[in-house]
Amino acid sequence: MKFLDEAKVYIRSGDGGAGSVSFRREKFIEFGGPDGGDGGRGGDVWVEAVNGLNTLIDFRYQQHFKAKIGMHGMGKNRAGAKGDDVTLKVPVGTQIFEEDEETLICDLTQEGQRFRLAAGGNGGFGNAYFKSSVNQAPDWANPGLPGEEKTIWLRLKLIADAGLVGLPNAGKSTFLSAVSRARPKIANYPFTTLHPNLGVATIDGQEFVLADIPGLIEGAHEGVGIGDRFLGHVERTRVLLHLVSAQEEKVGKAYKTVKHELEAYGNDITNKPEIVALSQIDVLDDETLKKKTRELARACGKTPFRISAVTGSGMTEVLRALRDVIVEANAGESEEKPAKAPKLRHRDMLVSDEASEDEGDHERRSDDGDHQG
Repeated sequence: MKFLDEAKVYIRSGDGGAGSVSFRREKFIEFGGPDGGDGGRGGDVWVEAVNGLNTLIDFRYQQHFKAKIGMHGMGKNRAGAKGDDVTLKVPVGTQIFEEDEETLICDLTQEGQRFRLAAGGNGGFGNAYFKSSVNQAPDWANPGLPGEEKTIWLRLKLIADAGLVGLPNAGKSTFLSAVSRARPKIANYPFTTLHPNLGVATIDGQEFVLADIPGLIEGAHEGVGIGDRFLGHVERTRVLLHLVSAQEEKVGKAYKTVKHELEAYGNDITNKPEIVALSQIDVLDDETLKKKTRELARACGKTPFRISAVTGSGMTEVLRALRDVIVEANAGESEEKPAKAPKLRHRDMLVSDEASEDEGDHERRSDDGDHQG
C-alpha cells in the first residue's frame, strides 16, 4: 500500500430542512389552526481517529464529503428528520488544517477522538411555531439555514516513541529491520527509503515503536534531495537516535550536517533527547574505529554508542538507552496529568466512545436565535 501523509479534502455539511405551512382542516372538528412542523437539522461532518490506519491513502480516491440535508417539516406538526452525518476516518496522529495550510483546526492524538469540522444548518420553524394570541393563523414558515462548506488539509504525523535520523545510507533501515519485524527497502545507494517506516522493538520484555524516515542531506530544509518534510513524523517521538555511518570520511561533519538541518526545521525537534551512535562499525579496524569515535564525540559532546546491525554489536546497549529515555518521559508525563482527567466533551469535540447524535437537535430547540426570523 502506498504511503500518503497529506491530502486535500472538500467538505460540506447538510442544509437544514424548511418549515411547513399547513392548517388543520378535518371534518367534524370544530377548531383548526396551523399545524406545520419544523424542518430537520442538516447532517454534520466529523473527523475521527481510528486504529488500524497508518496512511491517508483513502483520501486519494475520495476528496469530496457531503452530509445529507435535513428533511422538510410536514403537516400535523410532524418535524423533519435530521440529515445523516458524514465521518472522515483518519489514522491517529492526523492534524487538520484550514485551506491556508497554516491554521490548525484540530490534532487527533488519541484513538476514538472526534471533532466536528462543519455543523449542519438548523431546520426552519413551521407555521405552528409562530401562532400567538394576536396571530391565530400565520401563513409563513422559515427556510432551513445553509450548511457550511470548506476545503481542508489532512496531515499525518506518525505516533512513535523513538525516531531514527541521519544521512542517507547511515544504516537506519538496517537498524530498524534488525530490531523489529519491519522490512524496509535496503540497498547500497542513497535514498532507498522514500517514505517513513514503523517497527516495534523489544528489549527486556518491553516494547516501543521506532520510526525510520528518509535521510537528510545538506540543504534539505531548502528542498535539496527529498527535503525535510518527513521530519514531521518524528516530532512526536520521545527521543531521537542519530546514526552516523562509520564509512563517512568525516563523521564529525556528517553529524553536524544533520544537526543543522534539524535546527533549520524547528518545531523544538532539537530539544528532544538525542542518542548518538556510530553505525556500521564492522567495516573498520580497531585503530580507525577509535579515531572516528573520538572525532564523533568531539562533534556531539558525548560518547557515542558503537553499533553494527549486521553483527549485533552494541545493539542491546543502544536499545536499552532508548527504552530508559522513553520510560522516564512517560513517567514524567503521567505525574503531570491529574489523577482522573475529565472527558473532553463540548460542542465540536468528543473523546468519549459515544457521540450524542441528538446534541444538534437539542441546540436547535434551546437556542431560537440560531433560526432565521
